[in-house]
Amino acid sequence: MREFWAYAAPMSFPKELPFEDVLASIADGVFTVDTDWNITYFNESAERITGIPAQEALGQKCWDVFHSSLCDGSCALRECIGSSGVISGKSIFIVRPDGHKVPVSISAAPLRNADGEIVGGVETFRDLTELQLMRRKVEDQYGFEDIVGHSEALDKIFRILPQVSRSEATVLLLGESGTGKELFARAVHNLSGRREGPFVAVNCGALPDTLLESELFGYKAGAFTDAKGDKPGRFELARGGTIFLDEIGDLPAKLQVKLLRVLQEKIYEPLGGVKPVPCDARIVAATNRDLETLVAEGAFRQDLYYRLNVVTLRLPPLRDRREDIPLLVNHFIREYNAVQDKDVQGVSEDVMALLLRHDFPGNVRELENILEFSFILCSSGFIQLEHLPDSIRPSQAVDSMTDGQGGTLEEIKCRAVLRALERNEGRKMATCRELGISKDTLRRMLQRCAETGAE
Repeated sequence: MREFWAYAAPMSFPKELPFEDVLASIADGVFTVDTDWNITYFNESAERITGIPAQEALGQKCWDVFHSSLCDGSCALRECIGSSGVISGKSIFIVRPDGHKVPVSISAAPLRNADGEIVGGVETFRDLTELQLMRRKVEDQYGFEDIVGHSEALDKIFRILPQVSRSEATVLLLGESGTGKELFARAVHNLSGRREGPFVAVNCGALPDTLLESELFGYKAGAFTDAKGDKPGRFELARGGTIFLDEIGDLPAKLQVKLLRVLQEKIYEPLGGVKPVPCDARIVAATNRDLETLVAEGAFRQDLYYRLNVVTLRLPPLRDRREDIPLLVNHFIREYNAVQDKDVQGVSEDVMALLLRHDFPGNVRELENILEFSFILCSSGFIQLEHLPDSIRPSQAVDSMTDGQGGTLEEIKCRAVLRALERNEGRKMATCRELGISKDTLRRMLQRCAETGAE
């Protein structure tokens, strides 16, 4: 054991302080295995986290001790020993003898003897239980109705939403597709005096013009050939509650006139009707289009725009509130676990780093879709990079960065890193974003490049 560590960690310790005593005193669990995967060292923190005494673990196969979410063929130790590399900060869970699952963050590296031969591997793991509990508390604390977030951009809306909701004013929600406009519309309804009434949503861009009028205002028997009886429209169905008109920017000109009458006089006429019907529904409208531009182009009535624009809430895109991404990830994972009866613990650290860098042109809906896809491939444990859709995963190809030069895989990696660093004029964070790696990974790769003399 001492011989392994002497070559695995080139650092010096006082002679009066044995290396094993140092390992026994740290908070992270540490264990080593030989090339047959038998455990050869197990420190005190490993005992505490796993609930298994060292004397029971020593000599056992590592998978018989840990029962981790990577023991099904994606073993971190096997991967790092096979590639002679280092794995850092991978999130998994282990199963204690009592069946309790413990989320941990692991790092692994091969162990070499004096001749440089691989004689085993070492893995450290940190208990993430308290961190996960803290994240859940934060998620529960930073939410409003069904809207999850604690960013400054959302907080400004949260502060005025109760007052806006209690009024009877028409609300216009502006934001890109996927920002959760219907969630905000439901929040306005739930916080209003109409909360006991119905909430009726209509997508104005999803229905053809010929049907939209009858859907909104209903019709009377005989209004057209197939009208055998009266049919109430969405405004009638929303009586005493709220009607949500999504994609209001797609409303055709003929219906813009009718909606303007509803807003001005609080009445409407069903198709084939001869008598106005009073409207008792609060209107919340939403669009991802620029209504001011549509007004300037003559595609949207100016008087209707001003009637709708009593209270305007601009919903921020997800790229402008990245601090909400971890909260949203945990929120969606808990939802999918409940719906699909799975036991996904969260996302790994490298997946979270990737999500935090992504621009999310589809906003919250895109994030939700990414996680829904990941749940297809991941039934338990932590979502890893390989569980993500191809569209978001960083490219693993290095052909374009090798300049046609051969060499070992390590040399090719070094050249790729150095070329990326050169393209980014020495800016390390920009290099990390281009390569899809963490800052610590870049530092280790540059150190290996310096040691091998790769150019």
